[in-house]
Amino acid sequence: MLGYFLSNPDNLAWPTILLWLIPLLGILLVLLIALLTWRHRTRHKREVRRVLKAIGTEVASDILVPDGMGGQIHIDHLLLTARGLLVLDIKDVGGVIFGSDRMDEWAVIDGERRYTFRNPQSALYDRVAAVKSLARDVPVSGRIGFTSSGQFTKGMPKAVVMLDALDKEFGRFGESSSITNAFYPHWQRVLRATTRA
Repeated sequence: MLGYFLSNPDNLAWPTILLWLIPLLGILLVLLIALLTWRHRTRHKREVRRVLKAIGTEVASDILVPDGMGGQIHIDHLLLTARGLLVLDIKDVGGVIFGSDRMDEWAVIDGERRYTFRNPQSALYDRVAAVKSLARDVPVSGRIGFTSSGQFTKGMPKAVVMLDALDKEFGRFGESSSITNAFYPHWQRVLRATTRA
């Protein structure tokens, strides 16, 4: 068979094309898999960015705020919203989450994997208190936002929200720009006291 292809130069085109086409298709397949993997891994970051844009006129992320005792406390996101300042902790926990206000450890079941993590509410309350001490006359709220990879099947503890519901609670910032303008000097005062983490 090889003799047939070698004796007729017109037939050399197909083996040559296949010789280049098969590795090219392999490379394209690897690139497609890499792209899909990257999009899956960054899906929750895009979800967080969308929510931050939807509810905040201003956003400060990954900052350190004085804790009132000579130290600093880390804040994932601090937002200026139509309802005041919002301290937002983000949790990307996959699986079914079991937690309550009185539990020290919250449990997660993700397929066959089971693990626990510390109840994040008390840390959130400390962060909110630190921001309140700087903001003074402005309402300060705190939420622990879970990405869509987790679910609470037995109800949600206080201050816990799924990220996709957060914009319903805090509304669109364009609807109350005069209110957010009134909060803006306090927002600036808080930001002057913070540093980047």
